[in-house]
Amino acid sequence: MQGLPVKLSFVLLLLLQHSGSLAAELNNVRISASDTLTRVIMDMSGPVAHELFDLANPDRVVLDLHKTRLGAAKMPTGRGFIKRLRSGTPQKSTLRIVLDLSAAVKMRSYQLTPEEGSTHQLVVELTSQTGRTGDAVKRLDKSQGRKLIIAIDAGHGGIDPGAIGKSGTREKDVVLQIAQKLKKRIDAEAGFEGVLVRTNDSFLLHRERMRIAREHKADLFVSIHADAFKEVSAHGSTVYVLSERGASSEAARWLAERENAADLVGGVSLGDKDDMLASVLLDLSQTATLSASIEVGNHVASQLGKVKRLRKKQVQQANFLVLKSPDVPSILIETAFISNPSEEKRLRQASHQKQWASAIAEGIVQYFHANAPPDSLVAQQQKLSRPQEVIYTVSRGDTLSDIADRFDVRLRYLRKANKIRGDRIRVGQIIRIPQG
Repeated sequence: MQGLPVKLSFVLLLLLQHSGSLAAELNNVRISASDTLTRVIMDMSGPVAHELFDLANPDRVVLDLHKTRLGAAKMPTGRGFIKRLRSGTPQKSTLRIVLDLSAAVKMRSYQLTPEEGSTHQLVVELTSQTGRTGDAVKRLDKSQGRKLIIAIDAGHGGIDPGAIGKSGTREKDVVLQIAQKLKKRIDAEAGFEGVLVRTNDSFLLHRERMRIAREHKADLFVSIHADAFKEVSAHGSTVYVLSERGASSEAARWLAERENAADLVGGVSLGDKDDMLASVLLDLSQTATLSASIEVGNHVASQLGKVKRLRKKQVQQANFLVLKSPDVPSILIETAFISNPSEEKRLRQASHQKQWASAIAEGIVQYFHANAPPDSLVAQQQKLSRPQEVIYTVSRGDTLSDIADRFDVRLRYLRKANKIRGDRIRVGQIIRIPQG
């Protein structure tokens, strides 16, 4: 488990020590929970230096808020992984919040700066170490894991031809061909399924494309395009994600229309939430989605760079409407410049279309192999293929810290797995090395 980096916590603490007037107040605490994620959202009067750590036997998470006092906040009833919340003051000017847990978790914390009319917020996220919730949930086996759904959107279509090359190549035609090849490549991967948003030469509004992806419960939305520029020498591929400005404008729209919309954010309806809670839910969803979009975009860009030179090596951010779904990570790929005669020719060739499709698929698969949702078949296969623990017999000269370093495991996890309170071990003792 890990929270804020120690160095960052120390810097924040120093800043507050030199600013005696920055005492914070905890005004409200609420919990949101799903099968695999529990969030504790705290409204603060201002930024706060804090430390987050975990304790075992029993499992609990401790949050120390420095130079903070308990204001009007009351501890809510436990939900998700949290059985109970309690507060105390272990030392002067430090407010301690203890989260009693139903199971061991991974943890992280972050702070949200206030928008107009809102407050500072400190968020603690708890996620499952095992892919199961703190409540009793049926164990998943290999046959029960779901496929990861990749929504593949061929840009333009129908009355919208997109960009047109010098030789008459229409963007809408070649990107559909690439999309079809990408679906075939995705479908060939165990645990993945490609869904074509546009299956023929038809015109779809941008929000209709987003709706289709969300209707299929897509894990990723990929929009395929071909670029154009007035200078025919422009060439190369570029990967885009939504800009922060675009995310903000979309958030305002979702909040304004939530009462009449059937849309959901991460499976949670906004229609019955008050303004503050709806804003928090949307902000958290968009933050996680944008972070995932950038990460998967980097994987895809890296693979595209092996096929053809990239126009921009880094993932770019732009206000594309088709990327605005707040709960589905989304990327837009400009495969090549149709305005460049050489690249227009490649866009028409099946061999080059296949190269782009394979590179995009490889980047997507790499990302999800490193970030597989716990309920997915990919995660189940990884779980079945990796050893749950390694058995080690202590030899003369071994120390517990040496063993932890050797197997790249944190010392506290090693103690916990073997119910060792201190550091004393003996020759011939069996040590269980937790994996993952």
